[in-house]
Amino acid sequence: MKNVPIIVLDFGSQYTQLIARRLREEKVYCEIVPYNEPLSSILDKKPQGIILSGGPASVYDEDAYKIDEKIFELGLPILGICYGMQLIAHHFGGEVVPANHHEYGKAILEFDETVSIFKDTKNGQIVWMSHADRVERLPNGFKGIAKSENSPFAGIANIEKNIFAFQFHPEVSHSECGSLLLRNFAKLCGCETTWNMGSFAKEQIAKIREKVGDSKVLCAVSGGVDSSVVAALLHEAIKEKLVAIFIDTGLLRANEREKVENMFKHNLKIPLITVDAKEIYLSRLKGVIDPEQKRKIIGHLFIELFEQEAKKHDGINFLAQGTLYPDVIESVSVKGPSKTIKSHHNVGGLPDWMKFELIEPLRELFKDEVRKLGVELGLPKDMVYRHPFPGPGLAIRIMGEVNEDDLNLLRKADVIMLDELKASGYYDKTWQSFTVLLNVKSVGVMGDNRTYDNTVCVRVVESVDGMTATFAHLPHELLERISSRIINEVDVINRVVYDISSKPPATIEWE
Repeated sequence: MKNVPIIVLDFGSQYTQLIARRLREEKVYCEIVPYNEPLSSILDKKPQGIILSGGPASVYDEDAYKIDEKIFELGLPILGICYGMQLIAHHFGGEVVPANHHEYGKAILEFDETVSIFKDTKNGQIVWMSHADRVERLPNGFKGIAKSENSPFAGIANIEKNIFAFQFHPEVSHSECGSLLLRNFAKLCGCETTWNMGSFAKEQIAKIREKVGDSKVLCAVSGGVDSSVVAALLHEAIKEKLVAIFIDTGLLRANEREKVENMFKHNLKIPLITVDAKEIYLSRLKGVIDPEQKRKIIGHLFIELFEQEAKKHDGINFLAQGTLYPDVIESVSVKGPSKTIKSHHNVGGLPDWMKFELIEPLRELFKDEVRKLGVELGLPKDMVYRHPFPGPGLAIRIMGEVNEDDLNLLRKADVIMLDELKASGYYDKTWQSFTVLLNVKSVGVMGDNRTYDNTVCVRVVESVDGMTATFAHLPHELLERISSRIINEVDVINRVVYDISSKPPATIEWE
């Protein structure tokens, strides 16, 4: 097993994956494992340092998440964040209590400038707090190294043991020097800053070749950046042993099938098999309103069709997918006790009746990392920087039952919105954009006539990795053009609204 410089133990914080992301941006490779990962498994990875993440629990609860306490005896540098700090204080004999004033949001951090973990960061920096408990009394051997208005111990350390802890979250973008703090910790661990997408590609290609051997791999492709990068990676690794399959679900955007087929033929030079499954998808979705049920139907049928296609080819033992880390985090806690947000069609493993193993080379990557990998593999820019498109497609952008008429209606509105966004230059400035058919009708006036027609919502967001997002502040003139064109050019739509919610509390998609 290869050396993993930093191991992050996950206690269930929705921010845990951002710790890995920030360290990777600093070119330090790390992996996230559950808080209860066996010590032997951790040691196999030969870590140079360990980070204890935040989490929703309280260390003084009977069922609080605990780690193997021998971790503290390894002599490795340790950094605790939020719950991780409280766990350290509790373990070494300090006292953790409910805070009199819960601290959520921005705070000003004052710190001891002689402590190396704060090197090259400014005193009075803004940090992001999110906690209901606090350290009341320090353990023996520890000292306070930072404070905020409501946290007298916003940072603590045992310098002799090389153990540091923050009450705040350096991994979130609101902590203005957070990446520097994590980089300083990595330096204290003696980590090299050599990890990049080039090294990742070489590692994955070697892994794929070793795992696949003489077998073939069935690769699920959609035309989006994730599956396209997976296909390119597989093709680089195993060439003709790749069997790339594209399922036309009937839930795609306008002309998507033609674009995907042309892209694989002319850009990637990879043979592509297209399966026309529009009728079966629409029949399975008929009468279904619940969004989670929609996702599960689409996901199950997705796997079912690939299993049928696999039977047409000899020697296929593997299925490859473009699963990303945010999909995993939101779907099910495979890394720790994180909360399920919503199911993703390509997460959660394969049913027992399937006869091949999963290959998910992007499972630990964020979207922007996948894009960097795509550039590394030589994919064209317009493919690499396409906005994300969900696996369930337009089915989760239609509120209520999915049918052919509503799909066509939504496609027409979507084309107009994308055309205007690209013409204005805002497509390349934003993370994701789409329209949603609300299936809500309202009264309008066209000419001298009363109308009672559909409402569509325009959703455009800015983000870095899809884990958090804010609505895009588009110019009013652009929004007016989008609205005017949709209402005038698409029959039975008389109202357009703009979604100004952020993630959290909303998700990017509506379903």
